[in-house]
Amino acid sequence: MNRLVTSIRAKKAELDRLRPLSADALARLQKYYDVELTYTSNAIEGNTLTHRETAEVIEHGITVGGKSLRDHLEAVDHYQAVQWMREVAAQATPVGEAVVVELHRRIAARSQPEIAGICSRLPRRIAGSAATFPNPLKIPSLMEAFGTWLEAAPPQPAMAFEAHYRLTAIHPFADGNGRTSRLLMNLLLLRGGYPPLAVRLEDRKIYLDALERASVADDLAPFQAFMHERLDVTLAEYLGALWEGPTGDQRVGTGRSPL
Repeated sequence: MNRLVTSIRAKKAELDRLRPLSADALARLQKYYDVELTYTSNAIEGNTLTHRETAEVIEHGITVGGKSLRDHLEAVDHYQAVQWMREVAAQATPVGEAVVVELHRRIAARSQPEIAGICSRLPRRIAGSAATFPNPLKIPSLMEAFGTWLEAAPPQPAMAFEAHYRLTAIHPFADGNGRTSRLLMNLLLLRGGYPPLAVRLEDRKIYLDALERASVADDLAPFQAFMHERLDVTLAEYLGALWEGPTGDQRVGTGRSPL
């Protein structure tokens, strides 16, 4: 873990050295990552759209034959929630319970409007998981306490990952808890000057097992380690993309946009 933290700090320092990024380079990176975030986050939850299909739905409004309407609406919802998440990340206002609820509302706005931004009043379970969630009657007080903690949490990777875990442990919504938690995590990472990270579909089992261990065994270490590994890899990819070019020249400039 110490090695990972050291590596992340070094890559973050290199990214800071390249700032401010050109508006053109920033726009390209954001477009790629926002589609990636949408595809991976939805795929983990069972959405059947491929990466290319997700991009076509988002960028061109193309419907994919044989895929459900909900799969299409989830792609549109999540992508637009990512755009709002970036807007909030660029502001200085505290991130609290209201932001979490609004993230969920946007994630489910078209695909599941009946639950969008509404805390569940029913028991929640994950099929095949030993994790249990709080009684729905406790959700309001737990969310209020979480929001207070969140407002004071510094925008550092470890805290962003802990915020992700804490929200999934409360599991306040009937559906969309994972997607909301990952967007909240990335909001905090962006505020700290880090790129957003995607949990890849091939890492689904490791990711879910680490979350379950944190919940059942009260051991957050495997989850923190996994997420720090993903951040380290993401930073390396992000830096590589910034230096890419047809002649090998760096693609950074003097724009003042945030990450």
